[in-house]
Amino acid sequence: MRLYIDSANIEKIKKLNQYYPISGVTTNPTLLVKENRPYLEVLKEIRTMIGEEKELFVQALGDTAEEIVEESRYITNELSGKVIVKVPVTEEGIRAIKQLTAEGIQTLATTVYTAFQALMAAMSGAKYVAPYVNRIDNLTGNGVAVVEEIAKLFATYELTCEILSASFKNLQQVHNVCLAGSETVTVAPDIIEKMVAFPSTASDVVDFKQQWTEAFGPNSSNLSNS
Repeated sequence: MRLYIDSANIEKIKKLNQYYPISGVTTNPTLLVKENRPYLEVLKEIRTMIGEEKELFVQALGDTAEEIVEESRYITNELSGKVIVKVPVTEEGIRAIKQLTAEGIQTLATTVYTAFQALMAAMSGAKYVAPYVNRIDNLTGNGVAVVEEIAKLFATYELTCEILSASFKNLQQVHNVCLAGSETVTVAPDIIEKMVAFPSTASDVVDFKQQWTEAFGPNSSNLSNS
């Protein structure tokens, strides 16, 4: 499983990239607007922070395939390193994915709600598809089941496209899609921080240190001082 940060907040990305095994950053128009700064400035700062090898995802806004392709060329020229363009799975989006793939520009098919949307995008050349797990749940669907269906279709037809699951409200959903076959996930910072947070772990660490200092003295709080 590869883990991506779903955020455009510089401070949060900086911290998470330092502490966690992060493979890249996914952004979308909503996340970039929240930063209240020129979007290219934010994206270039993210690139500087995560380095050239980690993937940075940027969503196209165009309605037609021609507009999406034009935006994709622009953004991949403006940003260095590994850039993936997010393209919605509309008819125009699918057509754009086909053209961008032919030009060597890598794409993620976003706003995926059904397994067949994902299949069409993968067959058109998308590198990733992003099923919206929690949003599917909110529409009385089953987001994890959709991820599992996509994984089965990709395996059946031997497609190299990967599932990058998105839209989570809690850690359990992330856990479930990983078991369902999602190779990658993009997760909001607050949920990423919960991946290693557990009350018993913190209390065990306190107990271990207390026992150690009681045995070896208050100045022996770590091995190098013992």
